[in-house]
Amino acid sequence: MDEQEWYLEYEINKNRPGLLGDISSLLGMLGINIVTINGVDNGRRGLLLLVDKQEKVERLRSILQSMDNITVTKFRKPKLRDILAVRHGRYIQRDADDKKTFRFVRDELGLLVDFLAELYKVEGHKLIGIRGMPRVGKTESIVASSVCASKKWVFISSTLLKQTMRVQLADDEYSTNNVYIIDGIVSSRRSNERHWQLIREIMRMPTAKVIEHPDVFVQQTEYSMDDFDYIIELRNDPNEAITYEVIETDVGFSAFE
Repeated sequence: MDEQEWYLEYEINKNRPGLLGDISSLLGMLGINIVTINGVDNGRRGLLLLVDKQEKVERLRSILQSMDNITVTKFRKPKLRDILAVRHGRYIQRDADDKKTFRFVRDELGLLVDFLAELYKVEGHKLIGIRGMPRVGKTESIVASSVCASKKWVFISSTLLKQTMRVQLADDEYSTNNVYIIDGIVSSRRSNERHWQLIREIMRMPTAKVIEHPDVFVQQTEYSMDDFDYIIELRNDPNEAITYEVIETDVGFSAFE
């Protein structure tokens, strides 16, 4: 087979000097290359491997299962969460009941930006909702991830400088290489029909759309939470409650052509 990436994660049962060296030597003897290695959780280590033959995968799996010092927790083709865990040394927190909901805190903004950028790079329609209190870093993360993914960001509605609402785009703003950003509160509570015509048009485009405050957005529109492919929750700390009581602002508002 052609060279393929595999993700190996193991839990250390008994940490001893030279354990990582033994595993690295084993991979070397099997002709398996290590692409990246990092701690991904307390007592766990993750490795991205490059393998050119399936029999090497099976042989490695068999040998690892016989080792007493470690317990293999994952050995599979890498998912996005695996790749980011190795890059950043921590796993993205995922809701146990709602698999499309991912949780971040403010000191994980780098991880969030990387996660969003990888989502943007996948071609086609995707609808992403972001929940969070004011000034937690929602808009900054959306813009920064657009830069990382080499995408142009276009605000459809926003409170970044003052409340603004688009009713029309220029010809060069229509592109499947763009990321469209919508503030759910502004669009659902302050909009007019021309603005909604533009939103419906954008929603049909095969590109990334990011909606801040998705819960408010769906309350006032024909869209539902089922339409979202991903939900991001961003907090200042893990115990912070996300409430919309203090999000309404008195910032000036303008609609422009």
